[in-house]
Amino acid sequence: MLRFDHIAVSALDLAEGVAAVEAALGVALAGGGQHSHMATHNRLLGLGDLYLEVIAADPSAQAPTWPRWFDLDNFQGSSRLTNWVSCCDNISAAVAASPDGVGIPVALQRGDYRWQMAVPANGKLPFDGCFPALIEWGGTLHPARALPESGVRLERLEIAHPQAAALHAALASLFADGRVVIVPGAEKAMRASFSTPHGRRVLE
Repeated sequence: MLRFDHIAVSALDLAEGVAAVEAALGVALAGGGQHSHMATHNRLLGLGDLYLEVIAADPSAQAPTWPRWFDLDNFQGSSRLTNWVSCCDNISAAVAASPDGVGIPVALQRGDYRWQMAVPANGKLPFDGCFPALIEWGGTLHPARALPESGVRLERLEIAHPQAAALHAALASLFADGRVVIVPGAEKAMRASFSTPHGRRVLE
């Protein structure tokens, strides 16, 4: 039911987050823009069938009266990998099959892109953000197909969590992609490995 769509790096400052990812992977980000509904902005990197998003609260926009997605209102510290996103063809069905708290579908747009995304009422996704955010794209447009070729591909996304077995069980009937690996951990942690024009690189 779910397909791997993209990974998200959260940042306190978008330029700082972009610089950190570009330094780690050795390639330039492209594209992106503003999300008026959430008062956030982003920059993107194409990964073939996926993409990477660096996202931060937009200081030029009025803060919303509801929590921002990815729990950005409570984000602190250095820029880092915090979330992953899965797409589906029927977001209502996907929400119904997912753990409680995955969110309510909200219709959004940016430029020519149209999508629905399940946004939790408190901004916090299940399993401390280790369960994927759910998205349903409208039409045929998708950022991964519009971004320039980067030569970067995701090889593995390792997600550690104290409730790894429960997270794995919650995903078992919904998602299957060998690149995503759930492992036990004392606390939430995400680690992504990439092949790049400069060799293997890692983001955490």
